[in-house]
Parts: sequence; C-alpha cells; structure tokens
Amino acid sequence: MSDKPHQNLAIIGHVDHGKSTLVGRLLFETGSVPEHVIEQHREEAEEKGKGGFEFAYVMDNLAEERERGVTIDIAHQEFDTDEFYFTIVDCPGHRDFVKNMITGASQADNAVLVVAADDGVAPQTREHVFLARTLGIGELIIAVNKMDVVDYSEDTYNEVKEQVGNLLNQVRFNSDDATYVPISAFEGDNIAEKSDNTSWYDGDILLEALNNLPAPQPPTDAPLRLPIQDVYTISGIGTVPVGRIETGTLNPGDNVSFQPSDVGGEVKTVEMHHEEVDGAGPGDNVGFNVRGVGKDDIRRGDVCGPADNPPKVAETFQAQVVVMQHPSVITAGYTPVFHAHTAQVACTIESIDQKLDPASGEVAEENPDFIKSGDAAIVTVRPQKPLSIEPSSEIPELGSFAVRDMGQTIAAGKVLEVNER
Repeated sequence: MSDKPHQNLAIIGHVDHGKSTLVGRLLFETGSVPEHVIEQHREEAEEKGKGGFEFAYVMDNLAEERERGVTIDIAHQEFDTDEFYFTIVDCPGHRDFVKNMITGASQADNAVLVVAADDGVAPQTREHVFLARTLGIGELIIAVNKMDVVDYSEDTYNEVKEQVGNLLNQVRFNSDDATYVPISAFEGDNIAEKSDNTSWYDGDILLEALNNLPAPQPPTDAPLRLPIQDVYTISGIGTVPVGRIETGTLNPGDNVSFQPSDVGGEVKTVEMHHEEVDGAGPGDNVGFNVRGVGKDDIRRGDVCGPADNPPKVAETFQAQVVVMQHPSVITAGYTPVFHAHTAQVACTIESIDQKLDPASGEVAEENPDFIKSGDAAIVTVRPQKPLSIEPSSEIPELGSFAVRDMGQTIAAGKVLEVNER
C-alpha cells in the first residue's frame, strides 16, 4: 500500500469507446505494467486477429473476455500518480453488464467518462452518466478518445464536448466541475505527456487531470458499517465473517452487532491478507472472528456495526429512484429485487410519492399512477425480508442500490430516509 491518499476511480462509457485500452495505457504509462507484458499481449492479440487490443488485454485478463473482446467482470487494477494511489474500477460498457457497472460505480470516488471522438454520445454513455450522478460520483473527467481516428480535429473534439455538456446538464451533473481532455489511448496522446498532434489544446493532460481531483475524505468518523460478503468456518479460529469496511474502524475488543440477524459479541481477531492486524479502516477487506457468533447466526447481506450504534433495519424506506429501462410501467405493488451493498432482497414499491423532472430535480407530479423508463421518482419501499440499509445523507456507502428484474437492471437509486422496524 502506498502512503498517498487512495482513490477509487471508475472508468465508464459506451462499449467499444476504448475504456479497456485507456486503462491498459494508464497502467503502462505509470509503470504498473512492464513493457514485456504489453509485448506479450501484443503478440497474442495479433495471433487472434485483434491487433491493437494489447492494452485492453491488460485489463481483460479473463480468457473468455479475450475471446469475445468484451469486458465482463470488474477488474481492479492499481496505479500511482504524483498525488494519489488509484484503484481502477473498470466498468463494463455492455448492456448486460450494467449490474457490474453499478457495483463498480457505487464504490468509486470519481470517474473518467470515455467518449469516442468518432461516435460521440451513445446510449450507454447516457446511462452511465445518469448512474454516476445517481450513485453520487463526485467529479468527472471526460476523455474524448480515438482522436487519432478523426485526424486530431479540433472541430470534432468541440462537437463531442458540446454533446457531453448537454448530457451532463440534462442529468444535473455540475458541468463546471467536468474536465475535458482529447486523447488517443491507443497512440498515447495526452495521457502521460502533451501531444504535438493536438497543438490547439492547452489544458491538462489526463494524468494531470487525475492529480487535480479532490482528495476523498475517508469516512472514518462515521460509525462502523461492514457489509458481510461471506461467512467461513476456519479450523482453529471458528466462524470468520468476511467483508469490506465501508465506514468507521474495526478493532479487536470492539463490541459489534450484526443486522438484520440481530446477533453480536466481542471482536476477538481481525485479519487482512491472512495476517492478524490490530485494526482496519474504510476500504479494507477483512476477515474477523466474533466471540459467541456461529456460522448459522449470520449471512451474506448482514451489516456489522457497533453494538451501541447498530446498523438500521428498515420496516420501510423512502428512496429516490431513476428508472433506466422497463418494458412497460411500474406501479405500486411491483416487487423486484433490490441489490444494496451485499444484500439482495425482494422489495415491494408501496407507493409512488412524487415524479421528478430528471433534468431539474423539481417535483413534476404528486402521487402519479405509474412511472416508466427515463423517469425519476420518490417512492416508498417495503422489504419482503429484513434489510439493513442507511439514508445516503448519513452513510452514502450504504445508501445506494440497484433494482433488478427479468435479468436486467431496471433502476438505481439512493435512500432518503429509513423507517426502522
């Protein structure tokens, strides 16, 4: 680990706009991937008739992805700049991978939106920006990629810039906070050094723009919230829940409570990377053992927190949602599956309280009969099974969710308030 502040960076954008190539190039330019590895990938890419995919291969190291030439999983890769130590959350661009995009984006502090100069704003560009905004990503750097394909034309760059600006305004992203950089991930223009091909451009290159991002404030002053991913039994230790600390700190000797299972006890040991540690904080993946808590007492989707400030369990909650795609309309009584942190729980939309104008955020209609694709709304939701969730204004890390049904993500949203059971 580096002693620089850490940032999770999401790379988002439409399929084939060059996200993976950009990530590979960033890792290469910052010395995170040695030259010979890129060479190896280059030979392999050429053998498969995919010349030019060598940088993408750095990220898409799942064999299946290479065969399809598509990014599926969220690969985590790390690199250092002068200011930060970044973990890249590479968000897949394909429609069926939007669910992964949501998990990736909801862990990210800031994002790079990749838009191909020869294609401009495409359907997924729209969707990803919308999601990024709903899931609370702070600043956007817009990388206008494939400038080599349009002969480094300043006019084309300005057209794309205007398209993206309009899109950001539509979803109320503060477009003043957006930085635009003309790049070629494939040729390396304006990534690590200024390119002579874009002599008309005098702004920051990509690595400078990344260095200028605001430093995220680690949520250590918030109470401990640790969503459980898995529960193991390890001989000699006993029951070991595993998960990533979202907020707060976890130390041996702490008294903790798991919700909604409603069990708890004293933390005996905390482990990271198979070594005992005397404490862990936000972003750390930990395994820990709690006195008196057995394997069958807790499960994936539980959230661990301090015994004196336990995670909230919702009887109902009010949320702001954005409907991305739904074949018909959504009415009160609809019960899809909500994915929040590590929990997946069927929830019923009890009432649609307000329809919002997605462009301005103002209330467009009180108690509408239904909402459909493209609508934003405030709804009241009743989980069918106990669900631990927090208002995003208090603990944003546990306040966002995705709504899935029929094998696709139909909406994303954030929790406004929780009516505790």
